[in-house]
Amino acid sequence: MKIVVLDGYTLNPGDLSWQALEDLGDVVVHEHSTAAQVVERAQDAQVLLTNKTPISGATLAQLAEVRYIGVLATGFNIVDVATARHRDIPVCNVPTYGTASVAQAAIAHVLNLTQRIGDHALAVADNRWAQCRDFSFWDHPLVELEGLTFGVIGFGRIGRRTAELARAFDMQILAHTRTPDATVDWAEFVAVEELLRRSDVVSLHCPLTPETEGMISEQRLAWMKPTAFLVNTSRGPLIDEEALRVALESGTIAGAGLDVMGVEPPTADHPLYNTRNCYVTPHNAWATGAARSRLLETVADNVRAFLAGEPQNVVN
Repeated sequence: MKIVVLDGYTLNPGDLSWQALEDLGDVVVHEHSTAAQVVERAQDAQVLLTNKTPISGATLAQLAEVRYIGVLATGFNIVDVATARHRDIPVCNVPTYGTASVAQAAIAHVLNLTQRIGDHALAVADNRWAQCRDFSFWDHPLVELEGLTFGVIGFGRIGRRTAELARAFDMQILAHTRTPDATVDWAEFVAVEELLRRSDVVSLHCPLTPETEGMISEQRLAWMKPTAFLVNTSRGPLIDEEALRVALESGTIAGAGLDVMGVEPPTADHPLYNTRNCYVTPHNAWATGAARSRLLETVADNVRAFLAGEPQNVVN
C-alpha cells in the first residue's frame, strides 16, 4: 500500500519519526505541495495525508486509487468531504492532540497582555531599567487577573481547558456554546452579547463556519469593556480584522493577542502588526513537540484503524 504525505514539514520538520506510518506501507513524504501538484504526486496512492494542501472534488476525480484521506490536523475544510463520501472514502482528522498546548498558548497571550512580559524584557535589553532612578519601573498598566471575568466563546475541549486554567487565577468564568453542559457548575453559560459586555478577557475557541465567520464584528467589539482583552487561538476569520484594528487604535478595547489570522501567512505589511496593543504570534499554539508527537501518533492510529476495517475519527 502506498501512503503519500502531501505537506509533512509543518508537522515534522525533522525532529520526529515517520516510522509508525512506514510500518503500515510504502510512505512518500513531500515537505510541501501545491494544489496543482496533488494529482501527479498522489496518482497511485491508496492513502493520502494532507495538512493544508487542498483536495478538491475535481482533484479526487483524477485519483482512482485513493481509498482513505487523513488530515494532519483537526480542521478538515481543505478536503471536499462530500465528494469523498460519495466515493466511500473516509476522511479522518485528529481532534484532540493540541488541547493542552493551545490552551497553554491562550493563557500565555492573556499573561502577556496583562503583565507585558515581552515589552518589559525588551525595555530592560534597551537599558531602560539601568537608566531608571528607581529600583522598579513599568511603562504599561499591570493587570491582576484574580477576581476578573474570563469569557470563553466555544466550550469544546480546548475552550473548556482554557477556562479551567483561567480558574487557577481565581477568575470568574462565563461561557457561550451551542450546547451548555449542565454538569459544569463553575461556569455561567450566557449569550454572546452578555459575555462580551461582562468579560475582562474574551478567548475564542470556535470552529470556522458560515455562522461564526466574522462573528467578532465592529458592533460586538463595541460591546466589550475598554479595559478588556481579546485572545484568538482558534481561527483567524472569526474576527473582522479591520474592525479590530480600529477598536484597538481608538481604545474601544485594551488589547488583543492573536495566534491566527484571516490569511496565513499574512502579508509583510499587515496593518495589525503595527497596531497598538496587538500581539501576533505565527499560528504555533498547536506546535509543541508533545502535541506534534501526539498528532503523528494518532495519524498512524487512524490509518491502522482504517486498514483493520474500523475507521476512527471519521468526519464525513
